[in-house]
Amino acid sequence: MKRHFKLTTALLVLSAVLVGCNDSDTAGKAPAGAGAGAERPPSPVSVVVMKKAEQPLTSLLPGRAAAFQVAEIRPRVSGIIKEIAFKEGNEVKEGTLLYKIEDDTYRAQVAQAEASLAKAEAGVPSAEANLARYERLVGSGATQIEFENAKVTLLQAKADVAEAKASLNAAQINLDLTEIHAPFEGVTSASNFSIGNVVTANQTDALTTLRRLDPIYIELTESSANLLRLKQAIAAGRMSDGDETADIKLTLEDGIEYPHVGKLDMSEMAVSETTGTYSIRAVFDNPDNLILPGMYVRATVTVGKENGYLIPQRAANRDARGELTAKFVNAQGVVETRTFAESTVSGNNWLVTEGIADGDKLIVDGFQWIGDGAPVAPVEATVDDKGFVVETPKAPEATPAAKP
Repeated sequence: MKRHFKLTTALLVLSAVLVGCNDSDTAGKAPAGAGAGAERPPSPVSVVVMKKAEQPLTSLLPGRAAAFQVAEIRPRVSGIIKEIAFKEGNEVKEGTLLYKIEDDTYRAQVAQAEASLAKAEAGVPSAEANLARYERLVGSGATQIEFENAKVTLLQAKADVAEAKASLNAAQINLDLTEIHAPFEGVTSASNFSIGNVVTANQTDALTTLRRLDPIYIELTESSANLLRLKQAIAAGRMSDGDETADIKLTLEDGIEYPHVGKLDMSEMAVSETTGTYSIRAVFDNPDNLILPGMYVRATVTVGKENGYLIPQRAANRDARGELTAKFVNAQGVVETRTFAESTVSGNNWLVTEGIADGDKLIVDGFQWIGDGAPVAPVEATVDDKGFVVETPKAPEATPAAKP
């Protein structure tokens, strides 16, 4: 009896284990047909529809800022500095008094010149009267020689007056030069001399330096090799010449785009023998003196125009050979990569002339995670000047007419 009970208990335990295993297997299996045959929907990607057009070709050139006008202020008369009338490092208007030199000596020279002029002018009436008397007496007591001498005396008296006037004018000029004024509007440097210092006329050392900063020059450099390639492309008809009135954009040292645009002012007609570059000068408004002479900048200059397609730089990569690549959506709605052997810069874009046709769809966002052959759902978009993708809004669907 005891043996029969043990056997029965063992059979019950075995049955429970088998039932538990069966339930576990059943729970681990999905119902037949659940999710079977379900396909992943195509991934949405932002695309730009390609259209060929004449595009500007730009070149990014390094440069330095330079003052629009520079004047080293020097004295034109000698003396002791009596007054410094400007605040160092501040803006001054044209004609503002900068320095005053002691003028006692020069005032005395003016007074002396005025006395000499008065003395010379006093001799003229006497010479005129003497000449008139000899003119009446010629032939009746006065000789012709005496008459001629009277004429010479009058001429000498008038010459003495002219000489005295010139001396007075020179003395007055020297007196005026004891006050040194700003020749144009600008910003002063620190003064190199103090009150009480002795200065000499046209000395080597400048008293201060005046710089006009608004507008301001940007001096750029471009290689002569690029200039030759550009001229060859224009001569071959592949490119049209750039517009000299086109705006020039500037990027400052901190990477911020300067808010004002500039214009081409001058292009040097000679190439440096040491660097193989030629100089280009642009002029920019600088109302806040944000740009200072000597600052390093980068300028985007339009060098020509060419028909082609624009690929935003954000939508392109370089392969192992350094060639430009971009991804497109083909007619079957799948991704394909295209390689472009030749490309040029146009602003924030690459300009290509081959390998694209009107209506092709360039992927500009979402291509980083999609490989060739993957099905996608293209969504039309645009890329703004700052490189941001903006989806094109869809036209509202027409509301169906109500049935009568």
